[in-house]
Amino acid sequence: MRTVVFDLDGTLADTSADLLASANACFRALGQGNVLDGRDALTAFHGGKAMLRLGFSRLPGHWSEADVDRAYPALLAAYADGLDHHTVMYPGAVGAVETLRGQGYAVAVCTNKPETLALELLRRLGVLDLFGAVVGADTLASRKPDAAPYVASVTRAGGTVARSMLVGDTETDRRTGLAAGVPVALVTFGPEGRGVARLTPEALLDHFDDLPDLAARLVP
Repeated sequence: MRTVVFDLDGTLADTSADLLASANACFRALGQGNVLDGRDALTAFHGGKAMLRLGFSRLPGHWSEADVDRAYPALLAAYADGLDHHTVMYPGAVGAVETLRGQGYAVAVCTNKPETLALELLRRLGVLDLFGAVVGADTLASRKPDAAPYVASVTRAGGTVARSMLVGDTETDRRTGLAAGVPVALVTFGPEGRGVARLTPEALLDHFDDLPDLAARLVP
């Protein structure tokens, strides 16, 4: 079965505001106030530890990965509390997934968000039942850009890796596609815009309305 796999943060949904709020909650707990803002959306889409590293780099004094590791559980807890305060699906995302399903594609999510948080967010957004599989950062022993989570998302959805593609938004997704040997479409409506072209994906996706035709071209 042909399969389209989606990244979650920055691809299906704009989660940046809630992610940044969770990081700022950690810094407020340290007595520092808000350190990150909307201009840091691209970092947010690279994950919780990336946000913490950026925030610590803006504070006076020395910091280390140990500080990031200590703060990370608090970030996850804050994010779980505010999972969907500001998060929205990108325009056309739901319609595109429904169209692909109607055309006989399997659809899945492969994300570096912890699986329980990914499942809960998709549930709150009302779209969990659209996906045949959801593989998160901790579902397997490895995470993207390792190919294993991608392969698992395809096979769990009932698809075949050789007849699949990945839709994402960052270098991590591009590297995942290369590792798995599948085509990648990177969205241009994220914080980097058409700058993602520098990653030389097989395609750029300007709007989800274009995805069904793109999938027909890229997935044999």
